[in-house]
Amino acid sequence: MTVKQFTFNVLQVNTYVLVDDETHEAIVIDPGCYTPEERACFKDFIESNQIQIKRVVDTHLHFDHIYGQRFVEETFGIAAEACKKDITFLNHYQDLLVMFNMPMDDEALPLKGYLVDGDIIEVGHIKLDVLQVPGHSPGGLVFYCEKEHCAFVGDTILEGGIGRTDMHRGNYETLAKNIKEKLLCLPDETIIYSGHGPSSTLAHEKANNAEIIKIIKS
Repeated sequence: MTVKQFTFNVLQVNTYVLVDDETHEAIVIDPGCYTPEERACFKDFIESNQIQIKRVVDTHLHFDHIYGQRFVEETFGIAAEACKKDITFLNHYQDLLVMFNMPMDDEALPLKGYLVDGDIIEVGHIKLDVLQVPGHSPGGLVFYCEKEHCAFVGDTILEGGIGRTDMHRGNYETLAKNIKEKLLCLPDETIIYSGHGPSSTLAHEKANNAEIIKIIKS
């Protein structure tokens, strides 16, 4: 599996394209491309490498993580999937953009389907386990690839910190509990691909992340 990381829009969201090396089939996680230049860059990567997008999945539905959702669906014909518990953010997409002074003409498109804890996403030889880890948002998801020793954690864990919980429907106690029960039990060598910032490992965060150390001790 090849992991291609893009960093898109003013909020510097990480969009990931997971490509099966044998079939060139792919999973897109959190399509955040916003500007015409960002969209052209994403499209060029997909087309020049003859990649076939088979699934588009969201770790959560905060607007910065789904800016490119309509573009991806209209360009490649693949609608997104996420947790139903975050649907309120989709329903109030334009209101949230205005609130953050980030206007955009496009309305958010409906999801293709809903993901829940225990689901398995399979594309080519790629297999992702869906873990429900709410707290940053009610429907926060993590996509764990046991074979490749990595997890795509959205804004659940960031290098040196954890996701914000002071936004609408965030909850620190819920996030801390789910990080402890769902993520800290994964192997220490697990690579953490976050929604913002650089990648890390679970071992590094356990040893150096003050918020994670606090959760471990709680």
